[in-house]
Amino acid sequence: MARLFLTIVFTALAAVAWGQNEQQKKLEQRKAQIQKEIREFQELLSREKKKERSVLGEISEKQTKIKLNEKLINTTQKQTRLLNDDIYLNQLQVNKMNRELEALKQDYAEMLVKSYKAKSDHSRIMFILSSDNFLQAYKRMQYMKQYASFRKIQGDEIRAKMEQLEVLLQKLNAQKQEKQKLLTESEKQKQALEKEKREREELVKLIQKDKKKYMADIQKKQRETKEIDRQIERMIRAAIVAANKKTANSATTKKEAAEKAASTASNKIVLTREGRIVADNFTANKGKLPWPVEKGFISLGYGDQPHPLIKSGTVHNSGVEITTEPGASVRAVFGGEVTMIQLVAGHKAVYIQHGNYFTVYLNLASVNVSIGDKVSLKQNIGTVYTNPYSGKTIMKFMLHQNTTILNPQQWLSN
Repeated sequence: MARLFLTIVFTALAAVAWGQNEQQKKLEQRKAQIQKEIREFQELLSREKKKERSVLGEISEKQTKIKLNEKLINTTQKQTRLLNDDIYLNQLQVNKMNRELEALKQDYAEMLVKSYKAKSDHSRIMFILSSDNFLQAYKRMQYMKQYASFRKIQGDEIRAKMEQLEVLLQKLNAQKQEKQKLLTESEKQKQALEKEKREREELVKLIQKDKKKYMADIQKKQRETKEIDRQIERMIRAAIVAANKKTANSATTKKEAAEKAASTASNKIVLTREGRIVADNFTANKGKLPWPVEKGFISLGYGDQPHPLIKSGTVHNSGVEITTEPGASVRAVFGGEVTMIQLVAGHKAVYIQHGNYFTVYLNLASVNVSIGDKVSLKQNIGTVYTNPYSGKTIMKFMLHQNTTILNPQQWLSN
């Protein structure tokens, strides 16, 4: 019963270890993506150094680098915790195998002692000849053969167990080295983070004298951002109305037409069978959508974030801003239909419908598609605008389900 219990326990531990290996792979992929963003951030920053950069721009850059470093540290710490758990499980397995090996060696030693006492050919012959009858003599001969075979099997089992133990010990040693490597990486990342924070604080101090001027610029930008959000919401509501009218016009019965006509003023798209399939496929790809640009880093994430100047203040973003290289192509993150192309804050924006979802691509210099076009996954739809003064190339990506704003970072692949 005890042996059965231990077998169940270690089987469960093996399953846990397998699950942790899968998590480690995902964390390694996430870490690689963050490191890629950091490299691209550094490359783009080195190009921009030739351009005139404002103090606010530098603060924003420091803030971006701080966030990237924080994400990298967090991922490394998760890897370390998982590795600690894996090391613990493997150490338990090593201890178990050592106990089993010790028991096997002890049994084998006792067997060798018994065998030694009766090892002479004379003893074996006398053991057989002292049999009461032929059948007993035959059974004794068979026993001696089985005994010799069992000794060989037990010896082979000991060798196999020692080989398994050696492999596990090598794995454990490699994991301990990997843990040390992660701890060293984490320490370097923390030092880099502290350096960026100190430099950001120094920049913030520089602008305290002209705080009113900078605050006026920031407030102006926030008002512009809110107006853009309202403009996009109006356009999506209009697209929903248009889509529902189109669906109502294609109704096959009067009752169906009446029901669909009543929904044209709704805030939700009335999905056709085809539209529902597209929407379901889009939903199924949450966390797997490709980035709308091939290279770049998220310079401003989704939602409310700490204000770079006002400690108690926040900055709101309804999408994600991705800084990329000049001339970068914009690509559709999923197959769909182009419903609108408009000017937003002086630059082009493309709206693509995917069932009851809308993806919005803002700050485009040029557009390669037209309203009504069916686009495929990763199809080129335009290029990102580059600011001639700052040299920055930033596109904003937004995601709506009907009129509900969603966090695009949760939908894009890591």
